[in-house]
Amino acid sequence: MCSVLMDAVLSSSPDYDRLFESLSWPSESWPGTQRLEALTALVEGLGPLLADSDTTAFTAAKRRCIQGKIESVIWAQCLPLFSRISAEAGEGVRCRESTAAACRLVSVCVPLCDDAVPRRVALSILPSLRLSEEELPGPGRLSVEVASEVMAALIPSLSADEQLTLTALSSALSCIKTLPDALVSKITVRLLLPLLNCCSGARLKSILKLILDDLCSWHCTKRTPMVTERVLLCLTAVSDHLLKPDSLSSSSSSSSSSSCCEPDPRLFPQFWRLVQDGLTHRDSVSRKRALYLLKRCVALSEEEQVDCPLSPSGEGETLFKWAPDRGALLREFWEDYALVMETLEENQVHVVRPVLNRIDTLIQTTVNDSQASDEGLLHPSWLLCVYQRMFHSENKSLMREGVYHLLELQVLQQPAFALAFSQFIVGPFMDVLSETSLFYRSVGQSVGDCPELGAKLQVFMAAFFSSLPSEHRGRVLLQLIQQLGSKHWCAVPLLFLSQALSKLPPSPLLGIDGLTALREVLRCTMITHQVLLRGAAQCFLLNSALCLTVVSAVTLDDLFSFLMHFRANESLRRGTQIWNQLCAWLSDNEGSFKPRITDGDSTGAATKKETVRGYVQAEIHAYLQVPASTGQTERIPDSKEADKLARPILLCVDMEKSQPGTEISDTLESFLSPLLDTLSRVSTNIYLPVRKSDKSLQLVLRLFQLGGTPSCQRVGEEQGDSVMVSMEKLIFKVMDPIQEFISRRLCGELQELFDVERAELYLDVLRQLTVIYSSAPQSHGKIQQNDFPKLIKHSVKVLQEPSQQVPSVANQVSRAVAMASLATVCGLLEQEGIDMRSETLSALKELNDYLYSSLSSSSQSQVPLGNFNKRLLKPQTGDCSSDLAVQGPLLQDWGRIAANFMRDQWICLSFLIKAVGIPEICRAPDTLKAALSCSVEALALLPSDLVLPVLTFMETVLPQLLLDEEALCVEAVTLSWELVQALSTNAHDFWPALKGFISMAFHHKLLELTHTQAPTLMATLKQIASELIELSQAKSGVFGVLLQHCCQTWLLTGRGSGDQADTVFSSVFSYINILTEACVYGPVFRRDQRLIQDVQTYVEQLGEECAGNVVVTSDNRDEQFPRTCVLAFLSRLDSSNLQHQRVIEELVMALLKKDNEISKSKVRYYSNSLQHRVKNRVWQTLLLLLPKLREEFVATLLNRVFEAGFCSNQASVKYLIEWMMILILIHYPQHMDSFWACFNMDHEKTKTSVCTFLSVLVHLNVIMPNLKDKAAQLRKALDIILQWCFNHNFSVRLYALLALKRVWSLAGIQTEEGADGLRGLSTVIEACLNQTEAMQSTGNANKNWIRIQEHFFFGAFHPIRDYSVETIFCTFPSLSDLADDEWIPPWKFEKLSCFSESPSLPLKNPAPDLSQLQPGDWIQQDKGEQDKEERWAEVQKKITPWRLGIQEQEPELQLVPPQRAARLGKQHGALLVVASLIDKPTNLGGLCRTCEIFGASALVLDSLRHVGDKHFQSLSVSSELWLPLLEVKPVELTDFLQVKKSEGYCIVGVEQTANSQSLQDYQFPEKTLLLLGNEREGIPANLLQMLDVCVEIPQQGVIRSLNVHVSAALLIWEYTRQQLTSGSAEVN
Repeated sequence: MCSVLMDAVLSSSPDYDRLFESLSWPSESWPGTQRLEALTALVEGLGPLLADSDTTAFTAAKRRCIQGKIESVIWAQCLPLFSRISAEAGEGVRCRESTAAACRLVSVCVPLCDDAVPRRVALSILPSLRLSEEELPGPGRLSVEVASEVMAALIPSLSADEQLTLTALSSALSCIKTLPDALVSKITVRLLLPLLNCCSGARLKSILKLILDDLCSWHCTKRTPMVTERVLLCLTAVSDHLLKPDSLSSSSSSSSSSSCCEPDPRLFPQFWRLVQDGLTHRDSVSRKRALYLLKRCVALSEEEQVDCPLSPSGEGETLFKWAPDRGALLREFWEDYALVMETLEENQVHVVRPVLNRIDTLIQTTVNDSQASDEGLLHPSWLLCVYQRMFHSENKSLMREGVYHLLELQVLQQPAFALAFSQFIVGPFMDVLSETSLFYRSVGQSVGDCPELGAKLQVFMAAFFSSLPSEHRGRVLLQLIQQLGSKHWCAVPLLFLSQALSKLPPSPLLGIDGLTALREVLRCTMITHQVLLRGAAQCFLLNSALCLTVVSAVTLDDLFSFLMHFRANESLRRGTQIWNQLCAWLSDNEGSFKPRITDGDSTGAATKKETVRGYVQAEIHAYLQVPASTGQTERIPDSKEADKLARPILLCVDMEKSQPGTEISDTLESFLSPLLDTLSRVSTNIYLPVRKSDKSLQLVLRLFQLGGTPSCQRVGEEQGDSVMVSMEKLIFKVMDPIQEFISRRLCGELQELFDVERAELYLDVLRQLTVIYSSAPQSHGKIQQNDFPKLIKHSVKVLQEPSQQVPSVANQVSRAVAMASLATVCGLLEQEGIDMRSETLSALKELNDYLYSSLSSSSQSQVPLGNFNKRLLKPQTGDCSSDLAVQGPLLQDWGRIAANFMRDQWICLSFLIKAVGIPEICRAPDTLKAALSCSVEALALLPSDLVLPVLTFMETVLPQLLLDEEALCVEAVTLSWELVQALSTNAHDFWPALKGFISMAFHHKLLELTHTQAPTLMATLKQIASELIELSQAKSGVFGVLLQHCCQTWLLTGRGSGDQADTVFSSVFSYINILTEACVYGPVFRRDQRLIQDVQTYVEQLGEECAGNVVVTSDNRDEQFPRTCVLAFLSRLDSSNLQHQRVIEELVMALLKKDNEISKSKVRYYSNSLQHRVKNRVWQTLLLLLPKLREEFVATLLNRVFEAGFCSNQASVKYLIEWMMILILIHYPQHMDSFWACFNMDHEKTKTSVCTFLSVLVHLNVIMPNLKDKAAQLRKALDIILQWCFNHNFSVRLYALLALKRVWSLAGIQTEEGADGLRGLSTVIEACLNQTEAMQSTGNANKNWIRIQEHFFFGAFHPIRDYSVETIFCTFPSLSDLADDEWIPPWKFEKLSCFSESPSLPLKNPAPDLSQLQPGDWIQQDKGEQDKEERWAEVQKKITPWRLGIQEQEPELQLVPPQRAARLGKQHGALLVVASLIDKPTNLGGLCRTCEIFGASALVLDSLRHVGDKHFQSLSVSSELWLPLLEVKPVELTDFLQVKKSEGYCIVGVEQTANSQSLQDYQFPEKTLLLLGNEREGIPANLLQMLDVCVEIPQQGVIRSLNVHVSAALLIWEYTRQQLTSGSAEVN
């Protein structure tokens, strides 16, 4: 409208100055869009007048004046406005519209100005494009968004200026590298594309080459995901220019003229690396762009029919090749490849799985191609992109499919392919294997089986390394191990990868670098919480080292340094299988190791062989060489040196022991003679450096720790452990000097901070000496008679010294050493369990008197009592202390020393109260109360991990104070429980503390309490018991500790008199809930927790093959242990004992109540749910207890059992209830009438549950022998069964017919014996059975009839013969589809020494028939398998839009948009809907209707011929008559969108990207262009960068995509809603 009015104004020869003046605006103001459009129309109108030189309208002066006005519009009006817009923050509608209008004004002004003006304007704008990311626009500087729009308007006028064009291009490329992500696409679309559109010929080619070179080199130097993403965006945007036909031929024909050479990305190796990086990128849009470029290149190559590349490249391997003579093969390969990559974008495995067979086709094509020619056309790296894409999938099932597919790849057995895949195997493949969920058990695997992936890994690794060319194996293996050690792995993947390495064929592949890498992997294993898995991984890694090390490349020192990282208490312990393998390996390679080059020995080292014996002897000499003492206090030597030396000594001795004729004692003596010499002088030679004596003692201690228990402690193993016997004898010779030295040092010489650590060493050696002395009673008496009393008396004397006002280091260290010594002596005396000599006893009494000394005089006062909880004071150190800098760290750790001091007090107290008792001088009640108060105080003072001695003390004291001091006892128990709970994350200290606490809190004296005696304490204990059970749900094994303690307490064999045993047992009635919970216990673990347990079971089943099973102490933390423990307890109950009988009956009623609660709950329980498992456990326990129940009790129980039969039960529960009914009727046939009454229940109530009772009748043959009136009972059975044979329910009829068949066969036997009353029924019954057997022609009915007869419960199972623990707890669950973690194998009961097997309750089933059956139920239907290829046929192929060239389109139609709607007064909005990419007429018809209803301004189609399509019209219902329709072909969309951007439209697309905005949060501008994608492909990659905004529709479901019409309708409505809301707000 503006242009029409302006033409009218200009035709009347107006005053141009006044026109310009009236349309201009002050530089500081912000003009409206209408004013800008009017000024644009004025300048446009002046254009033809100024261009026409013949016109008389303007004189030369006038023309110059008007041109000056136009130029001033640019400088004085537009540029200040751009600055003003830039200063406004955000992307508001006003800013966008004003920028678009002002840019249109500039674009019409510039052509009318002087030629230099565009250049000057551009030069003023370009600096704004170089703003850094953080920099804000200053005065005269524009924002990047505005500057790019202005440059887009200027570019058409700058096309002639080559230099400025290159400058603009350089700025654009710089922006792409530095600007934030959101601006990169804007720069690409508004600068790069206009620049390319304005150039042609040689100049265009040079610019394209410059862009390609710059971007590819950027990606080459900085190969990050961000760079890949941006380069792909740019190359996709310019792909229409880069990938034109005939580029190869033109480049070959014009090779002489490099200036006009057509740049072809296909010839750039870096371009293909970029595409491959894009295909495996984490961002879906980048993957889409990469695949788009790949498909374009393939299509171009096919179209040109020219070899690509034209000649072999010297830049390394060529990733993409094309040969016209093999075009069909290549096209098929790349189409399949694109199909696979597109389908992998789906997250649902059922969509992806059908195309997996296409990967096999791709691989086979690649193999055939490589075999057909030396330089294949298909590079293997493309296949790796497919696998990497699968590995990156969000769907774990798809990830697993990819891993399994690669592991089974046969092509890797070819050396060339194995080498091509090697870097992928050690890189991305190892990364994906760190995903723990891949190692879950597969369907059909049992607990304890090796996970499928673990087994496949072993086979794969062996095959892969065997296939690699021999010269590359060592390098690839080293890289793989380094990758293992490069990050912290979870326990399970690391275990199975280590196992796979250990299974590699033995070959010399790893040198010193390999051992270093393996050491790093070992460090990774150390953070694994599961000790058994940690030990197993270490064993596998050591096996790997033995199999794969190049012996001649490593020295013995390297080897033994490496062995230091294997822990003796987890893997490499003497006597294990791996230790013996190591000895044998050292023997086999004796003399083959690389010699050590010592200082000053550079000649002849290579020829001198080093033996293990020679190495050990040299190391012992070097170890004992220490510098002379400086006189200052020295830190204790590092124990790692002794650790490193002790293991080689033992290995060397064990090696030589296996050689015939070797005398072990001589060998050991020759090795240890320097050590023994030092030890013999340790107490007499005053010049012997302390460091040397310390190192000697460290080595002795470590030798005994690593050597194992002395042989004299093991009966019948003397010969097997002759090494340790010999070592004992050798050390025995120097025992006295060692003992004297330690005694002297502990009695007064240790007074420095470092001496606290030294005292620990001496006390450890003292413990070891006591163990050795235990083999010689006369020597043992000596240490008790001399050393212990002396040490105790000295220590007590030190402790009795009055406290100093300012505590010194010497004083406090002496006290710490004294208390540690006392604790060690008490611990040894308690451990050895020997009669104490009078000297030791009197010394201990002296200690006891000291500890209790003040209690008697201050029992009534509130001050701290006695010498309990005495604390060490932090010593004061003066500045003059020369050792302060050295001892500073120890002083900082004084808190731990002080805590150990207090713990040592309680070790003494807990021993003394049992061994000596309370001193006679004290009054017992008050003393005990004060002692317990002090122990409660100690719980608050000590760290949680040191409270165990306090709990042991409480265990003795608490029972004596229960009735008098209940409140104090409650406080002690409660505080102890809180401390134990706080330790739950510290496995090392938690379990000992838990056992100590349970021994204390659930002592038999406490359990015997009644509510009347101590109600609060009893309530506290019950609460703690329930909290323990709750804790065990998260921490497996906790409940087992409680239950084992309680069961042993209640039924401890050999406990005193019968009355006392009955009293203890009677306490079980107060805690019957513990037994009930144990019977149904079994936490439901998360899948990751279940995996750890499965793998631990697998490792345990490896037996001695894995040293971890021998070394790691086993514990009962199996979640089934509480059940096996309580069942063993129940098995020992004697039904003749009234108390036992009462416990059984109370437990049975509690279990039935639990079952009834589940049955009546509203929650429907599914197979293997927690409710199902609990019900199953209830009935298993009831079956076990049945033989122990009284007849009278069974009579009261019977109705409860029948009621349970009427409930809706899972199959496994149903079988157990039926078995229970059968056994009751066998043993108590008088209840048969009650059973018959169950069939008279209301039919509506029984429904299909009557099948339970019919199943019992199937086994009537077992019940029959005990019935009195057999004929009457048979008649009754047949009468009842016949009624149910005609039931409307198929299952009921089937059960009834089976019961009829079995009972009638029984009736036949009875008839032969003289019961004639049944003959009247024979005709009916025979007819029924004949009809049933003749059901062959009735499809599934016959199958089900056969299956139900073959079912285990009605076939192999016999209710009496098969009654055993094995059947109840293992066979039945396995045959009734219970999860395998519910099966309890017999060996778990056998492990329990307390399990009581009896004739009425055998452990194992005597007949194997039942256990040999396979699980299966007759009601399951066959599942057919679909053909893979049929499913593949359902996969959609993507369109290739660039193939739809202009020549294939209909001639463009000219259509005037309908004006009928306007005549009717219908309002159109500013929403423009572009549907040129949609090709289905139904979608277009529906879209047309939606656009018309919501008032879109126009709908853009790819062709107006759709309007005549009947499918279009069926959905559009004439809406096309009322809506403007435009035609824009897909190939023209880029230019169309550029024009609309210039007009101020915001281009919105529906696409999920990293920067998508949610539809519910996005505010649509008024001028919005909605670009809709293709039904299958979405928005093509080359158009994605044109979008200003990507909008994402929030989704809740599994399916990822909506129909395109539905998506568009949602956006169109949201746009309309927002415009209606804003319109009503303006009106208001």
